[in-house]
Amino acid sequence: MKVAIVAGASSGIGQSAAIQIAKRGVGVILTYNGNQAGALDTVAAIEKEGGQAVALPLDIGRSETFPAFRESVVAALRDTWQRDTFDYLVNNAGFGRMAFFEDTTEELFDEFMRVLLKGPYFLTQTLLPLLADGGAIVNTTSSSASAAGTEEGYSAYATMKGGLTVLTRYMAKEFSKRGIRVNSIAPGTTRTRIGDDAFARYPELIPAIAANTALGRLGEPDDVGMVIATLVSEESRWITAQNIEASGGYGL
Repeated sequence: MKVAIVAGASSGIGQSAAIQIAKRGVGVILTYNGNQAGALDTVAAIEKEGGQAVALPLDIGRSETFPAFRESVVAALRDTWQRDTFDYLVNNAGFGRMAFFEDTTEELFDEFMRVLLKGPYFLTQTLLPLLADGGAIVNTTSSSASAAGTEEGYSAYATMKGGLTVLTRYMAKEFSKRGIRVNSIAPGTTRTRIGDDAFARYPELIPAIAANTALGRLGEPDDVGMVIATLVSEESRWITAQNIEASGGYGL
């Protein structure tokens, strides 16, 4: 059985990606930071469909914890799947917050950097020896890093996501000698818990977003999760170094 690691899968896009990947007969190691209940919900949803999943804690903003996390992965692979490698990595863990340029503190900038760019960089580096040849990586970026998605208040967030898009291309170049494909997915505005569950708290924001989206609605986690599952799968075996926007045509 193939095995995927999905970082940040206790809710939203990561939860959907983990469930959709598992539906394709793939075992899943999923991570959470703080929302253990959500992670256990993801495991339960996968097991209800006959799949296998293990939830492990991970703070993507603390790279010093990555070697210990790697040991937890090794143990989970051995104990659950009798393997010493895995096949797919989804770098989805992160957070979002609006802050206008003049209000962005160095502390917030550095937190964005640690979580959204440094975290995926060094988590991938830490896990790469365990990733099987011929595997695949998907990095979750953001349409906010594209010209069409440029909105006030996301300069620091989008800068890090733009860096991750560039990193995706370099990973694809360097890992290709091992047959490992690397792509990124850029979600548009999606109904998740990001921004302290902003859409549940401010539903009045949704109509304007839908009106600016070609397909006429707010994105749902499965709209993105199913694309991630497809990108790591055999159907996408000839796709690498691509940044695929999944926004329903936002700003089109």
